[in-house]
Amino acid sequence: MHERDVISDDAWAVIEPLLPVVQGRSRPWLPHRMVVEGIVWRFRTGSPWRDLPERFGPWNTVFKRFDRWAKDGTWQEILTAVQARSDQLGKLDWVVSIDSTITRVHQHGATLARTTGARSNYTILGPEPSDHAIGKSRGGLTCKIHLVADGRGRPLSMILTPGNVNDTTMLADTIDRIRVPTGGLGRPRTRPERVLADKGYPSRANRIYLAGRGIKATIPIKADQERNRRKRGSAGGRPPAFDAEIYKRRNVVERSFNRLKNWRGIAMRSDKTARNYQAGVTLAATLIWINTDLLNTA
Repeated sequence: MHERDVISDDAWAVIEPLLPVVQGRSRPWLPHRMVVEGIVWRFRTGSPWRDLPERFGPWNTVFKRFDRWAKDGTWQEILTAVQARSDQLGKLDWVVSIDSTITRVHQHGATLARTTGARSNYTILGPEPSDHAIGKSRGGLTCKIHLVADGRGRPLSMILTPGNVNDTTMLADTIDRIRVPTGGLGRPRTRPERVLADKGYPSRANRIYLAGRGIKATIPIKADQERNRRKRGSAGGRPPAFDAEIYKRRNVVERSFNRLKNWRGIAMRSDKTARNYQAGVTLAATLIWINTDLLNTA
């Protein structure tokens, strides 16, 4: 087996204890490692499930386990667990960045009937949206990943929407998805120290939301907003605080997208449902966290 197909032993030592175990007198499962590596191979290459090499077992068995764990939230639970472990080791940077990226939808991923027109997005364990997070834009059928990355470029939370949804409307929803357990009996941490965002997010509603939650914001103001403020004179108030030096760190979210889109099955979506596509992104995000922080910590 080629080393590019394989999850390393150190990474597997982190993942294995987080996977479900067989209960009752059911038929024995194929080894988890074989199946998970088959899932990783499929998303890294962007190949159809039916083209899965035989060394990973029957393609239908691999798909069914992936689909089952997407439905019951197993993939998200694993990601949350590795995020929590990183935070406990003091390696999670809570100065976060937010942005979105567009992915083209392959014709194989656009075969389900879609209802369009209503605002919808996909959240973990939520109902499958009627449009399957697929919309029409200039590039054709597209899906958009709205993502918050920590200060080291690892995905903290994400939401899928159709590609024609405006970025600024999704800031609050995406940040609200942050939930990192603290390791004790207390509530999970949901509030970053600071949010860095580009000129796609400078709305007054976003600034009010962040201030209301006690989160510092570093978001540049648009030229037209600045002109309108100055026209109002003293009634326009002071300009929002902006630290250009801190803003230089915003590019970590772009690097996060770059890492995710190294997987061809994420760079171009061929999954029919938003649930399964997000599960694939979640698996890729999990391996990013493990490979940057948690090797040799199991």
